[in-house]
Amino acid sequence: GKTSLIRMITTITTADSGRILFNGEPLSGKHPERIGYMPEERGLYKQMTVGEQLLYLGQLKGLTAAQARVEIRYWFKKFDIMPWWDKKVEELSKGMQQKAQFIATVLHRPELLILDEPFSGLDPLNANLIKDEIYELHRNGTSIIFSTHRMEQVDEICNRIVLIDKGRNVLEGEVAEVKNRFKQNIFNVSFKGELPENLAQDLNTAQLAAIQQQKKQKMTLKLADTIKNNDILQFLIHKKVEITEFHEILPSLNEIFINEVEKNKN
Repeated sequence: GKTSLIRMITTITTADSGRILFNGEPLSGKHPERIGYMPEERGLYKQMTVGEQLLYLGQLKGLTAAQARVEIRYWFKKFDIMPWWDKKVEELSKGMQQKAQFIATVLHRPELLILDEPFSGLDPLNANLIKDEIYELHRNGTSIIFSTHRMEQVDEICNRIVLIDKGRNVLEGEVAEVKNRFKQNIFNVSFKGELPENLAQDLNTAQLAAIQQQKKQKMTLKLADTIKNNDILQFLIHKKVEITEFHEILPSLNEIFINEVEKNKN
């Protein structure tokens, strides 16, 4: 589903039905010059040098040769890779090729940037380098579609999520709102000393919460649906529990992803 959608947005293929708008305009052949697309399967020409390849790709996106040279020098200096100009792509490591591919994608300063698994093959340092540039581009007004199966990356980077399963939109919304939608009223509590005897029984009797897990100076509580955070805190303080930490456990996007896909199989 996601690959087909990306191909339609980049005008590689056309939709059988429906429509795609770019800044309110029906998508047309003039829009790809305003889009940057970094595919999962990289598309660099291995026999070409990095410099001539980026110069060529920049001109394909509407830049003049002079404009492309200015942009290439800007990114080479930013990534500290000035000696790469005359290196052939095949001489570069996979991580270095990723950097070159990223530069090719953003060289023409696109309004919309589509990144498909952009961190594949990158070590943590270079992954953070590319991540920082993604944040910077977004701050400067670039809209970014980030396509990945790595939910921890979505959790860290994205503001909004769309979950596609077998071509269907299963789930969408702001990341924080989606996680709140699936929360289960579960809290972690850290404390000092020993818990009062019969605390679990007292919590159940008061219909406040159930202790799901307890280990050393930590316990996990499942609050009743109608109970507010302050209610349980006041109860614990009244029981002379010295609380050092109290926070809600929200489901990860990975858990939500698995649950929703499994639910839609049935």
